[in-house]
Amino acid sequence: MLMTIHDFSIKKSILNKFISEIRDVNLQKDSLRFRRNIERIGEILGYEMSQVLNYSNQEITTPLGVKPIELITEELVLCSILRAGLPLHNGLLNYFDDVENAFVSAYRKHTSEANFTIKVEYLASPSFDGKTLILADPMLATGRSLVETYKAMLKNGVPKQTHIVAVIGSAEGIAYIKKHFPENTHLWIATVDDKLNDKGYIVPGLGDAGDLAYGSKL
Repeated sequence: MLMTIHDFSIKKSILNKFISEIRDVNLQKDSLRFRRNIERIGEILGYEMSQVLNYSNQEITTPLGVKPIELITEELVLCSILRAGLPLHNGLLNYFDDVENAFVSAYRKHTSEANFTIKVEYLASPSFDGKTLILADPMLATGRSLVETYKAMLKNGVPKQTHIVAVIGSAEGIAYIKKHFPENTHLWIATVDDKLNDKGYIVPGLGDAGDLAYGSKL
């Protein structure tokens, strides 16, 4: 099965309000609001993703009886790319509160203004072997950070299935990850832009998500 793309930009929903606010150059100045909107986007995408996970029927005892209910049975590991991925991670964690957690540091190391390599320098995680991996990164630009991150994760086991959760992506970046992730991967993305500029940033995008959430860096 090919990678399944769940693109919510083609649907009308409250998600569009949060996307509009994180893009708006004036509203972006409120970093608390920016982080909260990314978190809320994570909650919505997490809910949508929950519908394709595996469930089993379990019985819950109430003070007045027993009620059967379908509950998720998969072992989930939620991994985010530092630092921009933290608000998205928190949004997903609000809904998947008993998952295992992993964090990875991946960044662009520029060899020139337009050329760069991806450096993965830190990974703190449990084993991924046989589990369902949720990989969260708000900006899917070239797709190279996601691919290099996934390669680094394979040192800690091979996931049974992978779900990528992103806020904004480029068509080029999506095409790139489709070539490098396993075929049964799902991509859950709030909106997709057509192109990248000559520096590999999404246009119109929203700017640097990490800086907008946590302040500029050297």
